[in-house]
Amino acid sequence: MTDRLKTIQDDIAFLKSLAQEGRAPAVLGGAIMITAGSVFGAASLIHWAVQSGVVAASPWAYPIIWIAAFGLFMLILNLLKARIGGLKTGAGRASGVAWAGVGWTIFALSGSIAIVAWRTHSAVPMLLFPPIILSLYGLGWMVAAAVSGRRWIWLTSIGAYGLALVAAWFSMTSAVMLIFAAAMVLLAIVPGVTLIRNAPAGA
Repeated sequence: MTDRLKTIQDDIAFLKSLAQEGRAPAVLGGAIMITAGSVFGAASLIHWAVQSGVVAASPWAYPIIWIAAFGLFMLILNLLKARIGGLKTGAGRASGVAWAGVGWTIFALSGSIAIVAWRTHSAVPMLLFPPIILSLYGLGWMVAAAVSGRRWIWLTSIGAYGLALVAAWFSMTSAVMLIFAAAMVLLAIVPGVTLIRNAPAGA
């Protein structure tokens, strides 16, 4: 009798873990995208305020803004992973690796562009930041679309590539940071909310 009860308990625990695993990747992914869109979108608005003269600050404000944003995002990211759990399904892992690759590529390219700008004593390479980041978002969403098979994610990927071209066109103006902030809403916050709302119900 005891063995039978133990077997039933194990079966219930297994089914519960499957149900939770089905929801966790979507919830975690959505929460991460909402965090990224909120943090980096806000950083873009602050950058625009300094660049356009709305807020008086030295040129050193720009690296401080983005380093602080990156630190805040990493802090919240670790808290989310601890609270919600990791990506355990094959599709979840594939999408997670793709987005991790996007993040580290952005980090490496940002450092590389900063070094080139410093070595050439030119701010022109810095103009590539928004188009490159939006293009990488397009890549991340393309992998997510291929893994999930959801049509709306394909549209998000296409939108990211299109906004990268728009950002390149306006790269010589302060409006590019407003465009980037809007892109964070459209490409991160809105899809993040959609992922969470469409996540399968947990146990």
